[in-house]
Amino acid sequence: MLQRHTVDTTVAAPADRFGMWLDLIARTAAPLRIRSDHTADFAARADVIELGPIQLVSYRYPSLHAVRTRKPFQCSDPEVYSLALTTTGRSGISQHGRSSRFDTADFTFYDCFQPHEVSHVGRHAGRERATTVAVVIPHAALPLPVDRLAPLFAGRFSGTEGLGALLADYLVRITRHPEQYQAADADRLGTVGLDLVTTMLGRYLVSEDDVPAEVRRRALLTRVRAYIRENLGDPGLDPRAIADAHHVSVRSLHRLFEAEETTVAEYVRASRLERCRRDLADPTLRDRPVQALALRWGFRDKAHFSRAFRAAYGTTPQAYRREQARIVNERASTVNSARDGAAHTGDGPVTGSTGGTAHR
Repeated sequence: MLQRHTVDTTVAAPADRFGMWLDLIARTAAPLRIRSDHTADFAARADVIELGPIQLVSYRYPSLHAVRTRKPFQCSDPEVYSLALTTTGRSGISQHGRSSRFDTADFTFYDCFQPHEVSHVGRHAGRERATTVAVVIPHAALPLPVDRLAPLFAGRFSGTEGLGALLADYLVRITRHPEQYQAADADRLGTVGLDLVTTMLGRYLVSEDDVPAEVRRRALLTRVRAYIRENLGDPGLDPRAIADAHHVSVRSLHRLFEAEETTVAEYVRASRLERCRRDLADPTLRDRPVQALALRWGFRDKAHFSRAFRAAYGTTPQAYRREQARIVNERASTVNSARDGAAHTGDGPVTGSTGGTAHR
């Protein structure tokens, strides 16, 4: 799974927790002066995930106000941008003479190296801790002109519509469930995330031509794939419908997939078949007719579905379901036999007076 590094201040004594947090922020973003009503016992947590060119950080902390002063800057200070998504609470930011205030599900973008002020108040008048998911991006990794980015600093960007919604879902899904991804996928996940960030910011620039063409292509491909996954149950999902939803021609859509060693139609069919395969293996759906599962994912013709499933997996849907049921039953039988054997022989874990398990 993806490697996650966690800093939890509650492992330290209450008097040391605030200093521990200041050290973390200085290493990952920039040295800050932080004011908070909770410095005597600053219970906070940060989960850091390295994804190739970028870093994802999920923060949870008491309400605070942070200031990056103009001087002195150290050559060792990280030169990074931050695109921060407020996930609970209310936030505010100021940089380069611009200020914004925003609520849950809004993004803001700023240069951590330059002077700025950030405030974040948790829900219920600050009685609950505030939470944020941030993308930390080295200056050199973001393929946009630095001078063009300045007007975006301290801006407010929606995380509930368009590219912002796609990016927000992407970031939250990875930070909450890193176990669903392999460590070998880290670089690729980072590239996708950086492409989405770059394209979203590019939408707010005077000209999107500042965004490299390959970055725009990869970001559009990510959006198209997400759209397909969300609409697999629609029998009318075809290249024309997909192209219209993204305001491109069908020809452009086909060109988008040329480098992916598949076609649009093949990707849709493969995605539908994979969802059907999962449903057929799900014991909770065992009473649902095969045809109903196929229709759920956009296959209107039973014979066509059976042929496509056999071509993809080398067996019929019915045979696959029976085989998966047999495997589940065998596993359950093995577990039950092991439990019965342990109960019969009394050969179970040995526990001491503390309730821990002693290994023989």
